[in-house]
Amino acid sequence: MVQMFNDGGAFMWPILILLILGLAISLERLWTLTRAGINTRKFISSIKEALTEGGVDKAIEVCENTRGPIASIFHAGLMRANRGIEHVEKAISNAGSIEMAFLERGLVWLATIISIAPMLGFTGTVQGMIGAFNSIKAANDISPSIVAGGISVALLTTLFGLVVAVIISVCYNFFISRIDKLIIDMEESSNELVDALIAIDEKK
Repeated sequence: MVQMFNDGGAFMWPILILLILGLAISLERLWTLTRAGINTRKFISSIKEALTEGGVDKAIEVCENTRGPIASIFHAGLMRANRGIEHVEKAISNAGSIEMAFLERGLVWLATIISIAPMLGFTGTVQGMIGAFNSIKAANDISPSIVAGGISVALLTTLFGLVVAVIISVCYNFFISRIDKLIIDMEESSNELVDALIAIDEKK
């Protein structure tokens, strides 16, 4: 593997840097998204119970003791509960936008790596092909060994670039699916919170 990397030429280094950068971002996103996930059903039940037993203040306390984007948007909504349902919905919407941006942070860099890595690989291959033809020209002979050796080395950068793109693509798509699930949970949970607050107002 090391020999193949060395044979690939100078373009192997920037592709390797992209791989390391992509894996670092992926690990950070994995840690963040793992922490963002909670048992939504259990959390909503605890919020409804808190609203029933101790009112909005008790529910806010539950949110403050729970991590994750759903708890954050609930907290934002409950802080405006005394101003009416419209203010609650607006606060939830604004907090949801902020949380979505936080969840998606870094994904644009993964998408960039997915695009750039193969391009660098193709560029390295073109450079290697030019070198192979220059070797043929210098030898003044189209020897199979010269042609095959030069092309083999040239294609290593394309191979490495594609491998990097595939690895980062898998991570990227996993994160997108994870974020989509969190967003759906946020929307459904927010609707349940609003319904619960409306029910409390009607009982007053």
